[in-house]
Amino acid sequence: MQMFHTPVTYAMQGDRVGICVTQFDPKLLERGLICTPESLQTIHAAIISLKKIPYFRGTLQTKAKFHITVGHETVMGRVMFFSPAPDDFSNESLENEFDFGKEYLYQEEYLSKDSKSAEENKENDQTGERPFPNQQWALLEFEKPVTCPKLCLVIGSKLDTDIHANTCRLAFHGVLLEGMEDKNYTEVCLPKLKVYKLKHKEGQVERLCDDYSVIGRSLFKKETNIQIFVGLKVKLSTGEEGTIEGGFGQSGKFKIRIP
Repeated sequence: MQMFHTPVTYAMQGDRVGICVTQFDPKLLERGLICTPESLQTIHAAIISLKKIPYFRGTLQTKAKFHITVGHETVMGRVMFFSPAPDDFSNESLENEFDFGKEYLYQEEYLSKDSKSAEENKENDQTGERPFPNQQWALLEFEKPVTCPKLCLVIGSKLDTDIHANTCRLAFHGVLLEGMEDKNYTEVCLPKLKVYKLKHKEGQVERLCDDYSVIGRSLFKKETNIQIFVGLKVKLSTGEEGTIEGGFGQSGKFKIRIP
């Protein structure tokens, strides 16, 4: 091993060295990495903590593809954004760690003041105020494996944007928290990631049953097993909240208990 034709016994980050490997055909290796054992990982997917770059004009949509720069490589990757549960939006950010024990809320896009969902909520909300989570994450699924160190910088870009356009092509940056090295990560790793979606359905109140109960309809089909919905919350257009107690008859009607 030499540095500027001078033999050396060690090298540090940033040094340029020449290494002679005997009985090795250099045509077999185009580019490689020299590192401390176990300091690098080759991953197929990753969970990152991220921030949107303010100068990027577009929205960050789930299922969109970005050019992902990680380590010394740039590859195409698909993203899925998620955040804490709404009640935990104000919690302090976790630095350089990810908790698989918690449940997370699926997001159609990265939540920010200029996102589409924020604009829609601003139109529907007289105050125009909407809380945003202190921390958001993304699941990155790479089109081909990448080799990188743990907790490394990740940059997402839209490099296919017209280079002559007066716009920022860098979309987000973040820190790689969890790398998934198993090729079958969808079966081995992803089941540990607890991400849920908020869903709602609309029905109608048919009649008043007593002072604390009403009968509802048009929410379930006749063949629906209403028992799996027992205990879920219902909000009436008049503002009252109740819970589903069970089915009523055989036509898909149900009973709501209002405390």
